[in-house]
Amino acid sequence: MPLFFTTTTLPLFLRTLPSATMASSSLAIPSVSLKTLSFTSSDAFNKGIRGLGLKNGNPPRVFMSLSVGSQTQNVVVDDALFLDYKPTFAFLFPGQGAQAVGMGKEAHSVSAASELFKKANDILGYDLLELCTGGPKEKLDSTVISQPAIYVTSLAAVEVLRARDGGQQIIDSVDVTCGLSLGEYTALAFAGAFSFEDGLKLVKLRGEAMQEAADAAKSAMVSVIGLDSDKVQQLCDAANQDVDEADRVQIANYLCPGNYAVSGGVKGVEAVEAKAKSFKARMTVRLAVAGAFHTSFMEPAVSRLEAALAATEIRQPRIPVISNVDAQPHADPATIKKILACQVTSPVQWETTVKTLLTKGLKKSYELGPGKVIAGIFKRIDKKAEIENISV
Repeated sequence: MPLFFTTTTLPLFLRTLPSATMASSSLAIPSVSLKTLSFTSSDAFNKGIRGLGLKNGNPPRVFMSLSVGSQTQNVVVDDALFLDYKPTFAFLFPGQGAQAVGMGKEAHSVSAASELFKKANDILGYDLLELCTGGPKEKLDSTVISQPAIYVTSLAAVEVLRARDGGQQIIDSVDVTCGLSLGEYTALAFAGAFSFEDGLKLVKLRGEAMQEAADAAKSAMVSVIGLDSDKVQQLCDAANQDVDEADRVQIANYLCPGNYAVSGGVKGVEAVEAKAKSFKARMTVRLAVAGAFHTSFMEPAVSRLEAALAATEIRQPRIPVISNVDAQPHADPATIKKILACQVTSPVQWETTVKTLLTKGLKKSYELGPGKVIAGIFKRIDKKAEIENISV
């Protein structure tokens, strides 16, 4: 399907074009050809993002074929537009697991927040706010419900903040955003990469596809507490020696020092739990999720996500949005689509994201949405980090 950019949006997306190409009031870009994208990581990480063709850590320039009248010209979209970002104030959005019965109550008192839940009801086909505020917990915790619930509640928190004295000033000061796993979709919506409605449709499908993938194979996730990432990798290697290929495990979430989530087959996860003490882990905590997120166990979800993303209009974000896959911001819409599709099978690079933000000079962060998981992670990485929670 052709992509259309008006001449008013061209400075955001395209490098300078010959003046002759500007005669038309709109530009049709019927095809996008990705060159190379870049990541550096472990073998498992590279497997998770196969198909992106990313090498050597060099962000891509994406070449498009531009048709104007009977002429076709090449236009360069620089995916590295935000690479040298200088963060000052950040909005951070939580992922699955942050949900809790009672969230969203404050939305009743802010019309813009309440309106988001009303729009969500039309898309989801059920009363989301009633589920968020009244439960039952078992239903809210399900992947297909919790993902849309956290997405909507987090964006409702933005509207609650906006309604407060000085809230709009805080929102206007934000110059970078990111989210933990599911929260990346929320961050992209906040940054204007897609509409609230389109984002919710993607999140709804993502939850359904991940649940179906989890149902297709016995898998699980466990948090390993008290070890650094190298030790957790050694623990995974030891566990994998005792199980078949189908039950192998890997680090799925690099959250913060001393807290890494491992995903894989149930037998592999059980092996991790059994061996953790011998590796001097303080404890393990089995996670209440549907299956082995951010591993190849989620591969069946990728094709559905790719199809949905292909049909969704995604624009260049107005501010940098840091990817969970490579801890880098991306400007090109086609690249963002590729990354979102492979995100469900790729380890979450949250620790690197937070450390990079702080190293680059981040002054203050705001966690918007249910819970205080992200605030806790920030404090584990830097006790002096300033972060404020905005919940509803």
